[in-house]
Amino acid sequence: MLARTRSSRLARVRLSARTKILRAAWQTAYWLLYRYTPVPLHGWRRMVLRCFGAEVGPGAHPYPSAAIWAPWNLVMERGSCLSRGVDCYSVAPVIIGEGATVSQYCYLCAASHDYNDPEFPLTAGPIAIGARAWVAAGAFVGPGVTVGEGAVVGARAVVTRDVEPWNVVAGNPARFIKVREQRQQQRGNN
Repeated sequence: MLARTRSSRLARVRLSARTKILRAAWQTAYWLLYRYTPVPLHGWRRMVLRCFGAEVGPGAHPYPSAAIWAPWNLVMERGSCLSRGVDCYSVAPVIIGEGATVSQYCYLCAASHDYNDPEFPLTAGPIAIGARAWVAAGAFVGPGVTVGEGAVVGARAVVTRDVEPWNVVAGNPARFIKVREQRQQQRGNN
């Protein structure tokens, strides 16, 4: 599945009037009910996101300064984290797997433009961050990209292609560094 090309997952997008109205409602709620809440109130922000269609699992940590373009396109599984200053441009679905962390100031960019078309149309593709993966500080993850389970994307990396499970990548463009050591999960084994 990870072998698909990125361009095959990007589709033209036209923003409907309904989407524009929902975005206006979300922006109002974001500024009034989400953005200026104290950091420890993750439960409150989970509730606000759910009111706008996000699927947010228990123990997920959406930070108040994480900007989310369309919560109805966001899935945060149990124990996942969107940290401080993350920009989640969720024009297409963005899925953050169980226990995955998207560190501060990352940009999850699920849309772009077809620069080969003179009309420069908006295109979008889903982003999936696998369970127990870590996208380190300031990294960019482009549209149509899957970061596999347990993978690590190094700080300031630019990821435009899929990252295989348990691989570590870094750089611009992101390149394979090594395979990450897999350790047995200790949860529930005591």
